[in-house]
Amino acid sequence: MDFNTGRQSEEPEGSSPEPEDEPRTRSGGGGEFTYTDPVQSFMNTVRRLVQGPTDFFQGITRAGDFINPAIFALICYEVFVILSGILALAGISGDQGFGGLIASIILAPIFLAIGLLIGSGIIHLLVRLIVGQRNAGFEATFRVVAYSQVVNLVSWIPFIGPLLGLYGIYLGVIGVREVHGTSTGKAALVVLIPAAVVLLLVLMLVLLVGAALFFGTRS
Repeated sequence: MDFNTGRQSEEPEGSSPEPEDEPRTRSGGGGEFTYTDPVQSFMNTVRRLVQGPTDFFQGITRAGDFINPAIFALICYEVFVILSGILALAGISGDQGFGGLIASIILAPIFLAIGLLIGSGIIHLLVRLIVGQRNAGFEATFRVVAYSQVVNLVSWIPFIGPLLGLYGIYLGVIGVREVHGTSTGKAALVVLIPAAVVLLLVLMLVLLVGAALFFGTRS
């Protein structure tokens, strides 16, 4: 068993192992989402991402199609926007009017596209720095980021949603490891560095707001 990749070694005795930084270029399709069969392929993709993410990312194509993973991510994000908006309308989580919900639904594709491109760009820059030049390319990283958006299907749930959303980090690590043919440690660094930076920025913002409120009440 290779504990870096989580796969059983199938190398015959006496053969040399594949170099760690050698990306796998297999394009098996992996039962991915396709807009020509939106309902069944969406359900199959969600099931495979939940039940067997390693097998899923091993089998996906590495290049040749931005559209299908982007549409999959958009569906997941729209579900999040709609359901969280309904909760806000009901006063359960936040405060948002009906007009705000409609605007959020309409603008969701724009926000998602920007987020996917920026997020994928940052992750792939780290792939090049940490994994090395011999990787599967930007589109492979984009597909990992897009399919990791499956967590948006549950992130809208009050209280436990953000915790369930952490599964997206796990999917990112598994995805980067499999599509770029690297170790779990390097894949974890690629995914966790941006997450740590975001968390640090959020904590700094909270501290700044808290300090502003504290000193504002004393003046």
